[in-house]
Amino acid sequence: MRFAFLADPLDHFKTYKDTTYAMMVEAAARGHELFAFQQKDMAFRDGKVTADIQRITLTGDKDDWYRAEPPLESALDAFDAIVVRKDPPFNMEYVYLTYLLEVAEKQGARVFNRPEAIRSHNEKLAIAQFPQFTAPTLVTSDAARIRAFHKEHRDIILKPLDGMGGTGIFRVREDGMNLGSIIETLTANGAHTIMVQRYIPEIVNGDKRVLLIGGQVVPYCLARIPQGGEVRGNLAAGGLGVAQPVSARDREIGEALAPVLLKRGLLLVGLDVIGDCLTEINVTSPTCFQEIKQQTGFDVAGMFIDALETQCT
Repeated sequence: MRFAFLADPLDHFKTYKDTTYAMMVEAAARGHELFAFQQKDMAFRDGKVTADIQRITLTGDKDDWYRAEPPLESALDAFDAIVVRKDPPFNMEYVYLTYLLEVAEKQGARVFNRPEAIRSHNEKLAIAQFPQFTAPTLVTSDAARIRAFHKEHRDIILKPLDGMGGTGIFRVREDGMNLGSIIETLTANGAHTIMVQRYIPEIVNGDKRVLLIGGQVVPYCLARIPQGGEVRGNLAAGGLGVAQPVSARDREIGEALAPVLLKRGLLLVGLDVIGDCLTEINVTSPTCFQEIKQQTGFDVAGMFIDALETQCT
């Protein structure tokens, strides 16, 4: 099969941990052809969505890891699958990308995750569809509501709806220190909507990334444990990643959401779970494949390519 990866620049990959790289290695090992392109390579003209796409081959070297042929303009429906692996931020450029990919789908392209589903599932707000699994949560731009929520729960987390990697996350304890300033900063004095959640003490044991692939729960998760007094467990914020079997509660949440999200066109999903609570649903470019494989031996990339092959046959 011919798999085209819509990703950020290949030269920026950190191959020792990059999930897209792990996908490519597994696909190449099975004899599939690999291609790559970026959002900037795409265009719509004369009724067709095309892109300047490079065929790539893997060298097996961790640093100088690929060879790329000169790009050729190709219709996206010329491939068995378009695998969307563009990192956030999920800004208007990303939204425009989903619009173009949606047109390509109508022309016969197979896109994973589906662009409409990516666009419809804000990675913070999507948990509102599954309140039975969440901690007390408030979404608002109103300072009075945020203050009332803090008064009720005493220890809270505030975060922007468009952040990634733990950026812009604040904890305010019972004393309310700097609450007003944080509200002003995150909401831009009431102009921006944010999310506020009751603080979950189990964060000290890790913010768990539970992966769903093809409607199934990956049996191991990666607990990202805050370090050095941080409240954030994100690997990008210095968290320590520890792979472990999914708990009974992790599996309960995963098995409830997996078939629903797969039906919506989300082949790969990364749930964030703290303690017993669902905190985010990641759909743009979920990661942690390599960390889980390195620590447990479970072949997450193999499970993903199995699911991708099934979808393409």
